[in-house]
Amino acid sequence: MTTTDTTSATTGRTTRMLRLLLRDRMATAATVVLLLVALCALLGPLLLGDLAREQNLQAVNRRPFSLDDGWEFVLGSDSLGRSVLARLVVAAGTTLSVAVPAVLVSLVVGSVWGMWAGFHRGWRENVSMRVADVILSFPSLLLAVVVLYVFDPSAANIVAVLAIARIPVYLRTARAESAELRSRLFVDAARTFGTGHWATIRRHVAPIVLPTLLTVAATDFCFVMLTESSLSFLGIGIQPPDMSWGLMVAQGRQELQTAWWTAVFPGLAIIATTVSATILAGWVRLAGDPAQRWRLTVPRRRRERARTSGTVAAKELS
Repeated sequence: MTTTDTTSATTGRTTRMLRLLLRDRMATAATVVLLLVALCALLGPLLLGDLAREQNLQAVNRRPFSLDDGWEFVLGSDSLGRSVLARLVVAAGTTLSVAVPAVLVSLVVGSVWGMWAGFHRGWRENVSMRVADVILSFPSLLLAVVVLYVFDPSAANIVAVLAIARIPVYLRTARAESAELRSRLFVDAARTFGTGHWATIRRHVAPIVLPTLLTVAATDFCFVMLTESSLSFLGIGIQPPDMSWGLMVAQGRQELQTAWWTAVFPGLAIIATTVSATILAGWVRLAGDPAQRWRLTVPRRRRERARTSGTVAAKELS
């Protein structure tokens, strides 16, 4: 296959996936939300970084949804007169700078390790699973609390401890999938023709395991982001003058009676992002599984009609 053919095939798959995505309104809305969050994370610190830190004691606890004081106070201000909107946008960058690297590191390390262990079996698999069991015996949040209490509660340390704590999730998933694929005929055929172990894993095992791993990663992203928010809320996560959604909730909870918006809006941002990631994870699982992809192509009415017909037929047979 030439480079042009490969490019055309990739473009065709991308187009088909995009069409499937646009057919699902919930998945499309979730994608839009996540893209907006990513855009805020990338451009927010550059465009609104100074505004988010600027204090205005004449605009203390301004109520939201009022444009009399300018667009920057559309979501109100906090006890120091800082724009909640600007802080919300800038904090998205800090929150994602912890969640995304932690998920990517654990995904890559755990997936490669798990496929290697599951494909070779034997002592490699036994040792890998015992290591995973040891790490999983410590709850991720508790492990992060202990490590960050001993060391500096910095963003780099949060990424490191969460990445290590989440590696077993991908290791166990990839191990189970690759161990099952190891006995398939196409893998035996590849070994018969002299294909090396890593080449077989890369060409035949990884493409099949990847959709499941991406679904796990999308769900795990929610867990990591909530863990970071919890650590910041407890005071051992992101530290001022940096901003994160969890830290904003922690700072605003003391003013819920007088300025509820300082805690509610970052809390809503956390909820919207995690729910969107969960919805998109379910869509990725269906779109990546050829046996389930028909659910995205068949209209909902036809699916419900087919389900109803199957239920009626089962009752008649019984």
